[in-house]
Amino acid sequence: MDPNTGSTFSDSGTDLRKEDYVEPNCVLCGEPYGAAPKIRSIPQQRIIEKMDEYMSRRDYSGAERHLLYWLEEAKLGKDKRGELMLRNELTGHYRKTGEKDKSLENASLALQLLKELDMEDTISAGTSYVNAATAHQAFGMPKAALSLFEKAKAVYENASGTRPELLGGLYNNMALTEAALGNYRAADDLWQKAMKEMGQLPNGVLEQAITCLNMANAAEDEYGLTEAEPRIFELLDKAEELLETPGIPHDGYYAFVCEKCAPTFSYYGYFVTAEKLGQISAEIYRKNS
Repeated sequence: MDPNTGSTFSDSGTDLRKEDYVEPNCVLCGEPYGAAPKIRSIPQQRIIEKMDEYMSRRDYSGAERHLLYWLEEAKLGKDKRGELMLRNELTGHYRKTGEKDKSLENASLALQLLKELDMEDTISAGTSYVNAATAHQAFGMPKAALSLFEKAKAVYENASGTRPELLGGLYNNMALTEAALGNYRAADDLWQKAMKEMGQLPNGVLEQAITCLNMANAAEDEYGLTEAEPRIFELLDKAEELLETPGIPHDGYYAFVCEKCAPTFSYYGYFVTAEKLGQISAEIYRKNS
């Protein structure tokens, strides 16, 4: 170093330039070797909106490709929050397609990311716990599911900003697990809470209809079909009324709810209602394809 000019010289007296002593950029991350890589965030809202498009036409293959593409982008960009969102989406996606190992693997990876990000007490953590719990319940592991639901409940109920749809979804799904374990009183209390939370939402009647059908199934499990029949019919009539609420958008989600509810109506002898819901669902999917 020349004390008068501050310039750096080699032994031969030639000025050194920056490129002579800084390692070239990494071709993958674009940063100099040894530098901390910058986080390149993925467009989470746009990804979710595109997922809604795929699901509005039941394009499960397209949805999977979409999620896996952005998962790789999130990993390359060191965007762990984006990866967390995608792991949650993949957990739900593979649950819907019945792929147990993939669903549970993504649920486990999502929970690991919560620890890495120090987010285990956030509302986002509650959503991850619910997703993981719902997957465990769907694949016949109610005890593991209940433990995860209890974590979500603790987070949601102690957070001031928890939205009604999150609480309603938690209570409805947690009730299914309690019922599967034979805890019918606990399940009923949770379903009543779910009905109240969903009643605060503009189109919450759809979730309320699903809750009514869940309660009907639980009534049969607890009392038997003959004894529970009056209560079952009361709940089915209420669910049908909710699904026919004027002004409800007949969009992709409405089609999904109709498709989900139709088998229960059919099982209990509401064949006309089941057929009508199936036709509505098919027509919406046809228009969206």
